[in-house]
Amino acid sequence: MENNILNYNWYAIRVKSRSEKKVQSDLIEQSIEAYLPLQKKLRQWSDRKKWVEMPLISGYVFVYISRKEYEVVLKTYNVVSYVFFEGKAAIIREADINLLKRMLGQVEVELEITVEHFKPGQMVEIIAGPLCGVIGELIDFKGKNKVALRIPPLGYTVLVEAPGKNLTPYIS
Repeated sequence: MENNILNYNWYAIRVKSRSEKKVQSDLIEQSIEAYLPLQKKLRQWSDRKKWVEMPLISGYVFVYISRKEYEVVLKTYNVVSYVFFEGKAAIIREADINLLKRMLGQVEVELEITVEHFKPGQMVEIIAGPLCGVIGELIDFKGKNKVALRIPPLGYTVLVEAPGKNLTPYIS
């Protein structure tokens, strides 16, 4: 945690199961900026199908706070803890939050990914399209339509839709 009380950063908080939307709402009511990445999924019940918004990362909400709101967030009902890295609440880069927003705003495109050019474990960069600039480790090919990328700052593997022509090997 930064010493400056007015220095704002993004943090990930763990919340109780299936309470992400309520926690986000409660935080916003307390004038705390909270971001819950949601995606639409088609759910089927015995009598109907319905599109519902589900958290992209179950059990997590992101907050943009200064040191003075740190305890307020922890005292919010259904908040379990901050996500820690090396003994401190892990700061999430604004670029990573923007990446989540871009991924969720992605328009579906037809894909042309071929196994011949890329191998699992290889670092790749998306060089065109709505996710241009995203860098991650190629984990797997998910059929013809998706690749699984591990995006290091988030520590999650994300299925990304990107045409093969939009991927290039990443050299740091």
